[in-house]
Amino acid sequence: MRNEILLVVGAMGLAAAEQAADAQSRGCDRACLESLATTYVAAVTASDSSRLPLARGAKFTENGQQLAIGDGLWNTATGRGGYGLHIDDVERGQAVWIGTIREADIPTILVVRLAITDRTIREIETLVIRNRDAAESLDAIGSPRRVLLEPVPEAERHSRAELVAIANRYFSGIERNDGRGDYPLAANCARLENGAITAGNAALVTSPEVLSAPRASSSAVPAARPAAPPRMSCLEQFKTGMFHYVTRIRDRRFVAIDPERGLAFAFAFFDNGAGDARNVTLSDGRRVVSGSAVPWTWQIAEVFKIERGLIGPVESVLHGVPYGMGSGWSTHAEAMSSEPRSD
Repeated sequence: MRNEILLVVGAMGLAAAEQAADAQSRGCDRACLESLATTYVAAVTASDSSRLPLARGAKFTENGQQLAIGDGLWNTATGRGGYGLHIDDVERGQAVWIGTIREADIPTILVVRLAITDRTIREIETLVIRNRDAAESLDAIGSPRRVLLEPVPEAERHSRAELVAIANRYFSGIERNDGRGDYPLAANCARLENGAITAGNAALVTSPEVLSAPRASSSAVPAARPAAPPRMSCLEQFKTGMFHYVTRIRDRRFVAIDPERGLAFAFAFFDNGAGDARNVTLSDGRRVVSGSAVPWTWQIAEVFKIERGLIGPVESVLHGVPYGMGSGWSTHAEAMSSEPRSD
C-alpha cells in the first residue's frame, strides 16, 4: 500500500503544487463553490442559463455528449428534489453536486461537476440518471450522512495524492475481483448505491445519528429499493470475489478531492465483459455464473470517505450506457485506461 501511495504522490506532487498556487487567485472558497453549484441546479430547473456566470467558451456535457448550454435536461427539468450532497475541491476550483431533481415531474438523479476560475464556470459535466426508484429512495433518505460532511482531524489528514491512491485501490479491487487483494476498507464501510444499501450496516446509512439533517422518513429505505438481509460488509464482499464479472474499470477521473473532509470523488466506467468472465470459482470454492450475458457498461459517479488509510462510507449513482462509451472529457486512450487521473 505505502509504495503505491508514494508512487502516486511523486507523480502528482509538482502538479498539485502548481494547482495550489493557481487556487490562490481563484478566490472561490467552499461556500462559493457550493453557492455556484446550487445556482446551477436552480438555473437548470428554471430553464434559465442566463443566471449562470459563464466563462467565454464554457464546455457542457450531458451523459458524455457535448451540447450547447441550454439543451438537453435544460428543456425538461421541472423542479428540485429532496436530496443533495456537495463535494468541494477548493484547491482546484471544482464543485460537485449529487442530488435529485424532477424531470417532467418524475424523480430523477442529477450529478453536476463545475470547474470554476475567477468565480466563473468554464466546464460543466453532468450525468442525468433516469431511475425513478433510485431517486425516490434518495429523496426518502433526505440528507447525506453526517460523516461525509465532517472534517478529518488536521493531524490525520491525507494528501490529495494519498486520497486518490487509496480510493483507486477500491476500483482496482473490483476490477477482475478474485478475493485475494489488499482492500483498504474500514469496518464502518457502508455503500449507498442508487439509493439502496448494497453493503454494510443499514444503520450507518439511514439512522438519524449519521444523517446531517434527518427527516421522519429517513429511518428506513423505501420498499421500492429493498436491500435484502443478510447484508455483507464491504470487505466481506470484496473477499468473496463476487465482482469477478467486472472486467475493466476505466477512465478513472478523480475530479474533486477534499483533504479537509477526507473525500475523493471520481467518475468512472465499469465494463462487464460477459463471456468467460461470467464463470468463476469464488473464494469459498463455489462455482457461480453471474453478471451480464452481453457486454455492458455502467457509468458511475462515486465518492469515498477516507480516514487513517481506510475507506469508510461510499456513495455512488450509476446507470447503464453503451459498452465502451466515453465521458466526453478524455482522449480515447485515457477512456480505455484503468490508470487513475487527477488532472
